[in-house]
Amino acid sequence: MTTTHDFIAIGLGPFNLGLACLTEPIAELDGVFLESKPDFDWHSGMLLESSTLQTPFMSDLVTLADPTSPFSFLNYLKERGRLYSFYIRESFYPLRTEYNDYCRWAAARLASVRFNRRVTAIEYDDGRYVVHAGPHERYVAPRLILGTGTPPYLPDACRGLGGDAIHNSRYLENKAQLQGKDSITIVGSGQSAAEIYYDLLSDIDDHSYELTWITRSPRFFPLEYTKLTLEMTSPEYTDYFHGLPAAARDRLTNEQKGLYKGIDAELINDIFDVLYRKSRARPCPTRLLPNTALTGAEHDPIDGSYTLGLRQVEQERDFRHATQGLVLATGYRYQVPEFLEPVRHRINWDAAGRFAVARNYSIDRAGREIFVQNAELHTHGFVAPDLGMAAYRNSYIIRELLGREHYPIERSIAFQEFAAPEVEAMSV
Repeated sequence: MTTTHDFIAIGLGPFNLGLACLTEPIAELDGVFLESKPDFDWHSGMLLESSTLQTPFMSDLVTLADPTSPFSFLNYLKERGRLYSFYIRESFYPLRTEYNDYCRWAAARLASVRFNRRVTAIEYDDGRYVVHAGPHERYVAPRLILGTGTPPYLPDACRGLGGDAIHNSRYLENKAQLQGKDSITIVGSGQSAAEIYYDLLSDIDDHSYELTWITRSPRFFPLEYTKLTLEMTSPEYTDYFHGLPAAARDRLTNEQKGLYKGIDAELINDIFDVLYRKSRARPCPTRLLPNTALTGAEHDPIDGSYTLGLRQVEQERDFRHATQGLVLATGYRYQVPEFLEPVRHRINWDAAGRFAVARNYSIDRAGREIFVQNAELHTHGFVAPDLGMAAYRNSYIIRELLGREHYPIERSIAFQEFAAPEVEAMSV
């Protein structure tokens, strides 16, 4: 079976789902969205009951592009009979479980979405891309949007380690097994590590395990969320960042991790409060080890234990740590999908082998055929994974698809000037 469309979007995370919602009412655009999973599933292993988004509800799939869209989070709440409860709750930050349900609600209302479609290869033929999804389906279009997401990242020391160590993306399904062990160690420095530590710390009296949190960060950094800092998620800052030399962009990306990988300040305080309460009568069997880098890891298949090689960075001292359970909250990193190999020659690459993403989010040599979602951290800055800028990026991509601006795109929202002023001609 072969079907022809205006564009094909591959992957259905929140970013491409938002694009599906925003293109749904546009008669001139016929797109199809292919997802390998059987249903929408957004970090299901981390859908802890009390966890919230780190961005306000207005960073939903559509609102910042089209506040009147029927796919808004507020409309979802209204249809679920929960709008007044959300209003009375007086929090801008939806529960993560609630946001996932909202995305599933939206996906179920879209005729353009195809689940259980694993893309195996893409070819280019006479001005069009041919996308193979399984042995019997082909989708043809002149344009592609890649939203394949960022897979879990494991440190070199832990690849092929063996045993039952898990990445945080599989935490909930393995929580009961972890809590049956004598000791659990979490390695990582961001929000996910903090949420898992808080969750396990809260239950520590019921299971009597020793709990350790190891992070190479010098302290437990809070997410920086001040208003002038938030202006760095503006179109102006994206323009500024994209115009910098590649070396400067890479340096800034590393320096700005606290702007998008920090821990919610309220959660940090909640962790301290739990530690305070649990240590009032007797020492709590837990350790927090900042400034500590993972240098090696070994697994003993006989007793199932792990021995971690660690280094206290500031003291330059090496030591070892033994644990029964191991959770690697080590984040996610983009990987180029294998199915792009047949069209690799049509893509622009930088010196480091990454996509050379143009300002309009295209990666192809023509600059108008293949677009990416959340694969442009190194070219557009830390706004790439930010839910709050997804509607802006989708509005931008839709403009490229249509050749005109369908959703108004804000161009100047910041009070700050990020670049040096243009030199004015001197008067004579």
